[in-house]
Amino acid sequence: MRRYLALLAVTLLVSISIFAQSGGYQLGDKVADFTLKDGNNNSVSLSDMAKSKTVVIVFTNNLCPYAKLYENRLVTLASTYSNQGVQFLFINPSVGTGEGSEPLANLAAKNYGFPYLADEEQKVSQSFGATKTPEVFVLHNTSGGFVLKYKGAIDDNPQVESGVKSNFLKTAIDQVLANKAVSVSGKRATGCMI
Repeated sequence: MRRYLALLAVTLLVSISIFAQSGGYQLGDKVADFTLKDGNNNSVSLSDMAKSKTVVIVFTNNLCPYAKLYENRLVTLASTYSNQGVQFLFINPSVGTGEGSEPLANLAAKNYGFPYLADEEQKVSQSFGATKTPEVFVLHNTSGGFVLKYKGAIDDNPQVESGVKSNFLKTAIDQVLANKAVSVSGKRATGCMI
């Protein structure tokens, strides 16, 4: 009986994981505007980025070991592309007062040079279908709003930056900026569960 219950529990968890990853925006979908607050209680909206060619949304968490491994890579990418019309937004879906939550003050302590926002009720992360931290979403600014062009992993080696062979995020950004079709389809993100 225990064996049956264990098998049932594993099946249920796998089903929930698959369902969670299939939810949210799909490639080619128009993304609805949202507003979140930063660590200093300032409101930031996606519509505030209307002058940007591309917006890269990164769901991340300062407590996640994978997010820590990717932090410098992402900040470097943001700096590299900032003069090309690319705006990065970090969104933390684990801010609050509950167990495993991160204090809002941690967001304010980061000085990235781009917004770092709190998704305290996880409404934005759910609308995107984000399941991991870090997980990225590349939006192309069209005359009608922002359209999702890539979602998933940053690259193929979360542990060792020097071992990266495929830079999924960089490739997607370059292709969106060149108004080309994104050749990398959504790659499954490696990270901590939201």
